[in-house]
This record gives sequence, structure tokens and C-alpha cells, in this order.
Amino acid sequence: MRNLGDVLYNFHWVVPGEAARMAQPWAGFYRAYLARRGIRAIINLRGRNDDLSWWKSETAAAAALGAVHFDTMLDSRKLPTRDMLVQVMQALTTAPHPFVVKCSGGQDRTSLAMALYLIARDGWSALPAARRQFSCWPYLHFPKKHQRWLAKFLDFAVEAANGTPISAWIASDYTPEKLQAWLDDRGMGDFYAAIFTVPTRSPFQW
Repeated sequence: MRNLGDVLYNFHWVVPGEAARMAQPWAGFYRAYLARRGIRAIINLRGRNDDLSWWKSETAAAAALGAVHFDTMLDSRKLPTRDMLVQVMQALTTAPHPFVVKCSGGQDRTSLAMALYLIARDGWSALPAARRQFSCWPYLHFPKKHQRWLAKFLDFAVEAANGTPISAWIASDYTPEKLQAWLDDRGMGDFYAAIFTVPTRSPFQW
């Protein structure tokens, strides 16, 4: 049964007792909220931001809980570099369970990360479940113009990897240029803003 906090924070168990997803808990009570769910690791997709209050509160909550905190980075509008995806995959596959993955709204970047986790965990047979991570309901994934590449990434990945485990494919063969060409060749050149270079700083985006 989901409570008001789960709704406010867009919290969902993806694999019950093992992996969850959520938004940034802007309303506070971070430590108590995660403690009640037994969270042992936080995978932050917004990057290290020592100067922003949300990052300070988040890392303080993790320290108080004795939870591991991972700083990784994805941009919902810009195609990720190989290193960005490698860092996300390393966090997903090494974080103690149960862990939670979060971005700002828990809608877009978090959908991609959890889709990747399911495929890494269960192989390519998990593709249908991975695609459901991009559902409008209950995850509130309503992509804006340049965020539409996120769900299409899975179609690109299954074609490009050709059966290779997703972590190995990302580490050895993925490039944003290949993803860009794949999108452009299929008439999806407006599904993304650019290839990632540096973040556009904003307390809400990062």
C-alpha cells in the first residue's frame, strides 16, 4: 500500500525489497523516509553538487543511515557519454540491497536507470519489464520534446548489443555518436538536444 509520502516522492519498488526508484524528496524527512524502507544505498543521477542544499541534505541523510551514496550523472535531454553510463551501471550492480535510484522528479532519468538495471539483472529477456519503466502511470514519465530518446535507448541497445550483456556492451561498444546516428537515421533527430558535454546547472535539473 502506497502512502502519501510515496505519492509525493514518486516512490516505487521496482524489485520489492531490492531496488526502488523515487524523486528528490523536496519536502524533507529524507532520513526517516528511507529508514522506514530499509534503504542501504542511494544512487543519485544528478551528479555531485557540494554547493546545493539538496545534495548536502541527501548525503547527510545517507551518512546518518549508514547508507552508501553514489554520485552518477545523466542528462534527460543530452545523449550520455560512455563513461556516464559505465558509472551508472557500476553503481547499479555494486550497490547493497535494497537501494533507491533518484533524479529530480523520478520520471525520466530514473526510468532509464531502472530499465538498465532490470536488463543487467535478468538479461535481455527483461526487456518488456524494462520498457514498462517508461510508463506514464505510475511513474509519471511524460517526456518533453528532447527527452524522447530515453525510451528509444532500449530499442537502440537491443539492436546494437545483439545479445551481448548490456554492461559489457556499454563498456566496450556504446558511444553517443552511434546513438545519435541511430536516432537521426530513423527520423528522430529532434528526440534529443545534443551529445552531453557539461551540465546546464540548475538546482532542479542537477
